Amino acid sequence: MLKLYDYWRSSAAYRVRIALALKGVPFEREVINIKPGEDEQKGEAYAALNPQKRVPSIELNGRVSGQSMAIIEWIDETYEGAPLLPSDSWERLECRAFADVIACDVHPLNNLSVLSDLRSSFDASDEDIARWYHHWIIEGFTALEVEAQGRTETKFLFGDAPSLAEIALVPQIYNARRYDMDLSAFPRLLEIDATCEKIEAFQAATPERAKA
Repeated sequence: MLKLYDYWRSSAAYRVRIALALKGVPFEREVINIKPGEDEQKGEAYAALNPQKRVPSIELNGRVSGQSMAIIEWIDETYEGAPLLPSDSWERLECRAFADVIACDVHPLNNLSVLSDLRSSFDASDEDIARWYHHWIIEGFTALEVEAQGRTETKFLFGDAPSLAEIALVPQIYNARRYDMDLSAFPRLLEIDATCEKIEAFQAATPERAKA
């Protein structure tokens, strides 16, 4: 069985949980506690599996790989079920580009390791951290809202079923709410998020469910 090395509050792992749930893939979870002070991802056992020392990773038949976006595309290619990318090649490009605004431009700048370094190396206060966090989400969401406003003819961003775009978006909106952000400037993104909230696969993947 597929094994997911997971942490409930990791938004990258959250993405993979959504993808697995949408595809109906059974999996075994092994929790890697990345909470500061616990730092199990830095231990020898996990570092031997994933030298980058990050979650998530997946393991199947003795092979291990990390990086959530690559894992999600592998899931899509490997398992039956509704595709997570559009059939049209240009639409696939745009879907990936939408998701990568979050996965490559927003999330890495707000990752736990970056925030910890801002505190330890630059004496950033909680107020500084919140301002930094909000800034990069606003930068990314402002661009994505323009894209999403041009995609109102379908239930989801790239058709009538959730895609890689929603898989990336929902965890980032969850994070923004954790940091008490006012998201009223992004009505189409919030509409998509509300639609996803009604789907069992998204509900099953939430941090609250993963923590339980």
